[in-house]
Formats: sequence, structure tokens, C-alpha cells
Amino acid sequence: MTIPDLGHAVAVAHLRRVDPVLGRIIERVGECTLSARDEGTHFDALVRAIVYQQLSGKAAATIHGRLVTRFGGTPPTPKQLVETSEAELRALGLSRQKLTYIKDLAARVISGELAVDRLHELDEEEILAQLVRVKGIGRWTAQMFLMFRLGRPDVLPDLDLGIQKAIGLAYGLGPLATPKQVLEVGARWRPYCTVACWYLWRSLE
Repeated sequence: MTIPDLGHAVAVAHLRRVDPVLGRIIERVGECTLSARDEGTHFDALVRAIVYQQLSGKAAATIHGRLVTRFGGTPPTPKQLVETSEAELRALGLSRQKLTYIKDLAARVISGELAVDRLHELDEEEILAQLVRVKGIGRWTAQMFLMFRLGRPDVLPDLDLGIQKAIGLAYGLGPLATPKQVLEVGARWRPYCTVACWYLWRSLE
């Protein structure tokens, strides 16, 4: 499920050609090493995304590790999560809000309302529409799923603060570009917005 290397080469050549500002960032950052996370299931990836929301990477990794350990070292299934008490999940470090989100996700998968194992068969807008129905999964989280789980090459997360900051700095638009400005600047990158965003995030490091 990794975006192929050839795709990076074609994408980078396109981005250099259509956007000199981004071209200079590409020159500075170097080779694109973007790849999608293909271990586990789509459900596992969504649970992980919810756990990681609004936490530092280290804190989120600790809580997610406890969750996996609780279920014998493998990510829990929807059925296991639905059947586990809120108190037990809270004891692992999950906030009441996040465990509500995770249980809602699991319940929708069990009921068949969200055909999570078939999400990769849908187009981007269909995936976004399916995922934002789940409590706690907004457009940003769904876009991260598209980029880093499914490896979709043309995703532009206009609400991402890192992207707003990188575009604001690189294009002289102030400390933060507005979502509208992100979409305007990014229009020239299509159909390789995902690779462009990877470079913009790296430019802030």
C-alpha cells in the first residue's frame, strides 16, 4: 500500500515544474521518503488515529501500546472494544471522549454501517463522507487516513496547522495561511498534493 517510488519521481518533477517556491523546498529537503502505513487493518489505523488526536507522539504511543497489550499484543477487534467496559478503557489512559469515539467506530463497523475493510475501494470524497459520520473523526483525521493509510496521492488538508504555517512562511502569506489560501496555492500541485504536503511538513523541521 506504499506510494510507489516511481510515483514520487513523477510527482516531484511535476511539483518542481509548476511551483518554483515548492521547488526550492524540495531542493532543500531532498529525497521524498513518504510511505503509507500498511500494517494491520483499516480499523486498527482508525483506532490509532483517534488515540493520537491532540496528544504528543510519545504520550499517544504509550496509551496505544497499553491498549494493544490489554488485548494480548494485537490491536483489538470491533467486538472486543464494544464488549470492554468504559472503566477498563479509561484505566489504559483513554479519555472519556476518546473511548466514546472508539466505541462508536466499533459499533458502526459491527452493524455494517461502515464497511471499513472496503474503504480503499472508494474514491476520496466517498471515504471522507463515510468517515466523518463517526464520532470523533473529522475531515482532518479522514484526510490523514487517506494520505498515510491508503497512500492517496492528491490529498490537500487545508485545515492542517502545519500546512497552513509552511505555506504562510514559504509564500509570504503571514504566520498562517487561511484554508482558502491553502486551496488556492495548492491547486497547481494537483494531482500530487500529498507529496507537496509531505515536503511542506518537512520544511518546518
